[in-house]
Amino acid sequence: MNEKYVLLKDFPMEEILLLAERGDPDAQYVLGDMFYLGQQVKLDNAKAIAWFRRAAVKNHIDAQRRLGYMFEEGRGVLKDDKQAALWFRRAAVQGDARSQNNLGVRYTKGAGVPQNYKQAAVWFQAAADQGHANAQVHLGYLYAKGQGVSQDNAQAVAWYQKAAEQGDARAQNNLGARYAQGQGVPKNDAEAVAWYRKAAEQGLASAQNNLGVRYAKGEGVERNDAQAVAWFKMAAEQGHANAQINLGYMFMKGQGIAQDLAKAVQWFRKAAEQGNAEAQYNLGGMYFHGKGVAPNDAEAILWCRKAAEQGYADAQHNLAGMFHLGRGVQQNNVRALLWFGLAADQGHADAIKAVRWFSKHGQS
Repeated sequence: MNEKYVLLKDFPMEEILLLAERGDPDAQYVLGDMFYLGQQVKLDNAKAIAWFRRAAVKNHIDAQRRLGYMFEEGRGVLKDDKQAALWFRRAAVQGDARSQNNLGVRYTKGAGVPQNYKQAAVWFQAAADQGHANAQVHLGYLYAKGQGVSQDNAQAVAWYQKAAEQGDARAQNNLGARYAQGQGVPKNDAEAVAWYRKAAEQGLASAQNNLGVRYAKGEGVERNDAQAVAWFKMAAEQGHANAQINLGYMFMKGQGIAQDLAKAVQWFRKAAEQGNAEAQYNLGGMYFHGKGVAPNDAEAILWCRKAAEQGYADAQHNLAGMFHLGRGVQQNNVRALLWFGLAADQGHADAIKAVRWFSKHGQS
């Protein structure tokens, strides 16, 4: 944003309009921004688009970027990924870091352009070299996954570090994970905790969950179940499924908080309803055993099946057992063997024993 924009913003509306109509691109952009934000005038997306476009065709970078956002969001125009990519590209080739990052994101998703990780890496690199934190995080992701660039954990760490030092919470969390796993840096639990904490204190749910896990295990920090619960709760209340499961376990076991099986069920259910297989399995188990909820074989089967169909081996084993015993379903050893087999294929020890038992005794 140039100095002229800052000055023009404070001009009377009549003067800005006069300059804009005379073809001044900065004035056209400022006028578009006023209609976009509803400042000094009634908010009007169509007029904002019109003025942004007049500035954008004169290569006004901010106007080009803003047009990209408006086409991306479908604000004042029909949503159009190709037009969004076009305007981001026009600003990007002029060196605008935000547009370079936005164009990179579009190449990773194939939104308005063909999916192309190499092109994404080119644009992320261009923005990252200018210090754009989001682009640095995205470039780190590509190096971590080997998408569009050769897989390189050290490079992933280097870019996460740059963004993390700018205060980017995702980068801080990713850097913490790298220290926790010893990928691209020597394993260092204390450093992992330090970076998780920075991101967690910014409210990033995944970092709050990761910090909770560290407190629960006493890794990189003195074990403190109450602190683990506190961080799990913060993340769980943001809808983080793994944190909801972890909080459920703490209520189930009475660790760091008074045991409350009903609340364990509540948190398992929240994660299960998001499609989390582990939570679905746990919820099925609570219904099966009548813990924190009235026993209900039909509900146990329902949730266990959901987890089993996602490939969760323990759920496949338990579902097989329910078919074998005829609990909550009609007894059916053919289906029992099917589910035991699927769990056994994943190396589930009890399922392997069950398959061997069926091989010896038959399905009758």
